[in-house]
Amino acid sequence: MAETLTPPSAASSTPVVNDARPAFAVLNELRDRFGDTLQFQPTREDFPTVWVSREQLTDVLMFLRTLPRPYVMLYDLSAVDERLRQHREGLPASDFTVFYHLMSIERNSDIRIKVALKEGDLNCPTATRIWPNANWYEREVWDMFGIVFQGHPHLHRILLPRYWEGHPLRKEYSARATEFDPYRLNAAKQDFEQEQLRFNPEEWGLTRSDRDEDFMFLNLGPNHPSAHGAFRIVLQLDGEEILDCIPDIGYHHRGAEKMAERQTWHSYIPYTDRIDYLGGVMNNLPYVMSVEKLAGITVPDRVNTIRIMMTEFFRITSHLLFLGTFIQDMGGMTPIFFMFTDRMKAYDVIEAVTGFRMHPAWFRIGGVAHDLPKGWDRLVREFLDWMPKRLDEYTKAAIKNTVLIGRTRNVAQYDARQALAWGVTGPSLRATGVDYDLRKKRPYCGYENFDFEVPLGHHGDAYDRCLVRIEEMRQSLRIIRQCLDNMPAGPYKADHPLAVPPPKDRTLKDIETLITHFLSVSWGPVMPEGESSMMVEATKGINSYYLTSDRSTMSYRTRIRTPSFAHLQQMPSVINGSMIPDLIAYLASIDFVMADVDR
Repeated sequence: MAETLTPPSAASSTPVVNDARPAFAVLNELRDRFGDTLQFQPTREDFPTVWVSREQLTDVLMFLRTLPRPYVMLYDLSAVDERLRQHREGLPASDFTVFYHLMSIERNSDIRIKVALKEGDLNCPTATRIWPNANWYEREVWDMFGIVFQGHPHLHRILLPRYWEGHPLRKEYSARATEFDPYRLNAAKQDFEQEQLRFNPEEWGLTRSDRDEDFMFLNLGPNHPSAHGAFRIVLQLDGEEILDCIPDIGYHHRGAEKMAERQTWHSYIPYTDRIDYLGGVMNNLPYVMSVEKLAGITVPDRVNTIRIMMTEFFRITSHLLFLGTFIQDMGGMTPIFFMFTDRMKAYDVIEAVTGFRMHPAWFRIGGVAHDLPKGWDRLVREFLDWMPKRLDEYTKAAIKNTVLIGRTRNVAQYDARQALAWGVTGPSLRATGVDYDLRKKRPYCGYENFDFEVPLGHHGDAYDRCLVRIEEMRQSLRIIRQCLDNMPAGPYKADHPLAVPPPKDRTLKDIETLITHFLSVSWGPVMPEGESSMMVEATKGINSYYLTSDRSTMSYRTRIRTPSFAHLQQMPSVINGSMIPDLIAYLASIDFVMADVDR
């Protein structure tokens, strides 16, 4: 008979033991290979978290990567400054913790590997030899925490300028601008900062010339319309051919994860809207659901259905913007005006329901801000009647255009193996033929009750990435219609003391409700200690929030994993050897947002 693990509410780590849940079967494989040297940490998630020693790390990661049903994707990698954490009873002693979130497509399950580090010995072996996308993640951890990854090919800052002092996600680093000295910029300092932006090819292993010719270096961005945001990419060119490229990010970095350490659980919700600023409430969803896991909140069916309906509306608005700019980058000027017209129609519905358009910050912990207004169903029905025929027109007029097909078919092509190695998710992964959509594979919010299909491509090129998104809009319309026809009755928020404040009229009837309302509004709720995360199928790929609570009114550590960060890192492996126009097509087909990359 399988042993039972310590309940998630217990704050003690135990040796790796048997567990009957399918997602925990890997624990038996780890125990058979490494014995009882590994420690299991209970969390509030349905996938295992295991502590390993630094000396074991590479062997454990390689073992998981090469299993018969491997953990093929390094989904995320980051760290936690544990020094001020009060409630971590039973966990290994650690000043800093590096964690690796691994995903197995075949198992449809994850595992989190943790390594404890001491303050005076902050180094780990690099994982870039196992997963190539560990490169940027390890650079980010060095940038934010100062942890060194031995053997990394190019370990230096990635989100902050090279001249930056300190590591912002350390606890001693101030979280508010008012805690710093006033910023002053004189001519000498400006010249120094500009000089730091100078690109040195030799530093990246690039050569300026060979025996026969000199290579050209083209600086594209960070302010260029085809770069789709404050993004810089340096190209090494032999004529029109791209020999190599270096993506340069961080121009949009605002410290979103640091901000979470000084905002209450409720007041941080509007910040999530600005991560993928085209995703709207889609960004609220993984955050509020992670908090709900921490608090043990179960939301009513009506809340789940409302959330699904509004996230699918934002999937449509985001995909419409992608489609319009994609066609525009390929030379078609007219369609983007039609697509913006349709986006405005969708935003009219969103505004009528939420009161806002692009950034409503409308989801709440335990529910939504308010109930659906009168007449919402008529507006939704009118949009559903309008939109399908417009998609048909776009397909006929633009997508089947021979010029667009010639510019994008077999361009920036990669297969499923490459996509998984680089952490690609969402439509870009499904364009390679991988049938993996969290709404189907790991249903949340009640998606298991909806009838829809998962569009797939087969070539993994820029054209298929476009086709998949068009079909996703059709499926979103199917889902929204089912929400319209089957909207449950009931409350729009959970009746839970850690959820949204109770109704105002109830505060006049009993003192307990009045106290709960006062504390929720003034200080914010105190969430139980522990860890939880939530992954959702967002507009651009899988997005997740991994929260650590130390029994406080705000998060101890908030990790935001975004799809755009992984997708941009893949660029050199895809585009090297292509022509400059192919790079523009590739950038357009990725569908990224720089705030989603830099956070």
